[in-house]
Parts: sequence; C-alpha cells; structure tokens
Amino acid sequence: MGRGLVYKQNYISPREKQEILNYLSTLYPIWEMRYSKNNPPPANQKQRPLLRPVYWLGNWQFACLNYYHPPKGIYNRCVQAEPYPPILEFIVQKIETLVHESFEPRDIPRGWHLNTCLINYYGNQIQEDGKALDCARVGEHKDFEPGPVASISFGERALFQFVSSQGTESKSNVVLQQWLEDSSLQIFGGDKFKKHLFHRVQRVEKKEDVVFPLNEITNFETRRINFTFRYVPDEHIVPFQRLSETAKEDVQGYMQQLAQHSDFFKEQLSAPV
Repeated sequence: MGRGLVYKQNYISPREKQEILNYLSTLYPIWEMRYSKNNPPPANQKQRPLLRPVYWLGNWQFACLNYYHPPKGIYNRCVQAEPYPPILEFIVQKIETLVHESFEPRDIPRGWHLNTCLINYYGNQIQEDGKALDCARVGEHKDFEPGPVASISFGERALFQFVSSQGTESKSNVVLQQWLEDSSLQIFGGDKFKKHLFHRVQRVEKKEDVVFPLNEITNFETRRINFTFRYVPDEHIVPFQRLSETAKEDVQGYMQQLAQHSDFFKEQLSAPV
C-alpha cells in the first residue's frame, strides 16, 4: 500500500473472529453525549449524542473530556478501563510485531504499544417513527495518540479515505481510499498518513444484511464493528478517582452505567480516593 500504510485482507481467522464476537456479546456499549456540564457546547452548537454507541478497552476517552489531544489535551482525558481479553491480547501482540517489521524506527515512539482500543458500532439509528437514519460514517479527523494506529473490521465493508483538508469537508481532496473488508487489518503511521493527512469513513455498505446484536440498545442497527488500537503513554492513563473534580463530575453517570455490567468499573467507583 505504500510507506506508512499496511492493509491485510482476511487477517483475522474465522475462529478468531468467532471468539471476538463471543466476547463482544458480553459487552454493554453506551451512548455518549458530546458535551457536559463542565464542557458545554460552543455558542454556535447544541448538545448532541455521538453518531454511534461505543466501548473502550485499556482506557476510556469520554467525548465530553475532549479525548486525548497532545500537547495540551493530555491530563484528565484517559480513564483506566477494562483490559483486553486474551484473544485481543494475542492479536495485538501480532500486530505490534508487524508494525516493528513494517515501519521505520523513527515512526515508532519509545515505549509504543497498543494499549487502548475504541470499539465503534456503525449502523442506523432507528427514529421514533420507525425509520432508519444511516449514521455509518466518521468525519475527517486526525488521531493524535503517538505512533502507528491499527484497526480490525467486522461486518459490511467501509470506504476509508485519506484526505488533505482545506478547512471544510466540501473542499477536501481525496489522496487515497480503500475498502476495509470483513476480518481485515489496516495500520497507518508516519508523517504522511498520521500527521499531514486527515482520514474519514465515508460510508459503510449495505449489501450483506449483516446485523450485530447489541445488549440493551434497541434504537440502533449495527452492520459494522471496528476495533481501533492506539498508544497512550501509560503515565497519562489514570484511575477514575484520580481525575480532576470537574472531570469526575462529568463522567460519573457514564461510570455508573458501565458499572451495572462490569466488575472493573464497579471497583473503580468504589476505590479509595
């Protein structure tokens, strides 16, 4: 695919895929709102939910905490979360080896390892009138966590684009695009793909009648699930009780929701300050 970009179709075996799907059936993804009491919407915007349910492993970057965004957005961003299950640990170790084989040493920061994972559920929001609103996309953005980023995909294929932005999406120039297929692996890093270009998921197809069940979420139909693995320096990942008081207040409700089905988050809430 070129320097700084790796794509491997059918990277995840059918047995591995089934084991991962079995693990997913134990999770309870949540809807997050973009803003909060201590991080209110800008003057020209309104409070809104994210386009899709999410779940995080390794650390949870809540939307209302503005995600991890060096150099200034480092602290009170990454809340300690559940560890990877064994099947993902195994796959992540293989991916890390592949990264060291495929990328220039200068593009892999000291201490780099894939210690955080965002699970995105792509599909349709079901409206009150029963109509399906297709939300299976992600606008152009950059991932600010240092080093290469890896993702594995399941379900319908997604059109992934690298773009050079002129400030508005309508003026963006598509530099490279590729279809991310079921069970595929994509890795990108280096100055071109990580620092200079933006990326986006332009659309997800609807050809295979794939629907992944979600626990306790009834107003959403998922046709693609993506795991995005990144690196956050370990010292920037903190337990819930070590967050600032304002950050704690903003994510307390989410933590309580997660704790209903997760012993890990239940222990985080009850841990001593």
